[in-house]
Amino acid sequence: MVLLLLLLLVAVASSSLSHDGVVVADVPPSNKLIFILAGQSNMAGRGGVVANRWDGVVPGDCAPSPAVLRLSPDLRWEEAREPLHAGIDADHHAVGVGPGMAFANALLRSGHAGSPVVGLVPCAVGGTRMAQWGKGTDLYAEMLRRARVAVETGGRIGALLWYQGESDTVRWSDATEYGRRMAMLVRDLRADLGIPHLLVIQVGLASGLGQYTQVVRDAQKGIKLRNVRFVDAMGLPLQDGHLHLSTQAQVQLGHMLAQSYLNYGHANSRTPKPWWLQIVLVICFIFI
Repeated sequence: MVLLLLLLLVAVASSSLSHDGVVVADVPPSNKLIFILAGQSNMAGRGGVVANRWDGVVPGDCAPSPAVLRLSPDLRWEEAREPLHAGIDADHHAVGVGPGMAFANALLRSGHAGSPVVGLVPCAVGGTRMAQWGKGTDLYAEMLRRARVAVETGGRIGALLWYQGESDTVRWSDATEYGRRMAMLVRDLRADLGIPHLLVIQVGLASGLGQYTQVVRDAQKGIKLRNVRFVDAMGLPLQDGHLHLSTQAQVQLGHMLAQSYLNYGHANSRTPKPWWLQIVLVICFIFI
């Protein structure tokens, strides 16, 4: 009887999974190295976007590959391609090239990713402030939900790639609270994912919407939590002269993020086992 129950659970896990009523795609490779991409417009990607329209230019570094997957808006694994945040950052925003595809391709080309497949989980939304990402908000809940779905079919979360803060440069109160809010976000996400030393690679602002850009940058640099790394985008070319990274700048940023992961990715601890495997292990412990 116990053996039959175990086989049934494995069969369910091997078929299409359901999460909050949404059907997940057929089981992808179980050895995925997964990355959460979150923040605002420069993470979502505005490379090549002019007058709210993307020019469609995809650099070779951002070309699609069967080894690079994305978790779609409806929670299905699919081959990733630009624009990576299509359907995610969808509220009146045209999305273009971001750092995600260049990051994944550079990681795989290095030969040191530790996995033959990279899974990208886009979550970024343009125009958002740090206060909108804290635990208890819709953005946090959706990021957490997508991260949990991503590991249900196997694989491990390698890092959170975070590029956000331009909107927090407008008001002094947001700028001065940035460091505290970011540190709390990291602590909460690590606790809720069960990954106490999750690597977080944050991108230092290259631009801002207000006069407090340096205040936010100082706060980013000042976060002293373990396994929180800083990759500086300052100096990368801006396509609109003041806010968004150009396509080539996004490619360069993707390479910088990949190098940071290769330098520090070994610091990650385990990713929680999928729910069905946890049940199987408990049953085995009790009855076998």
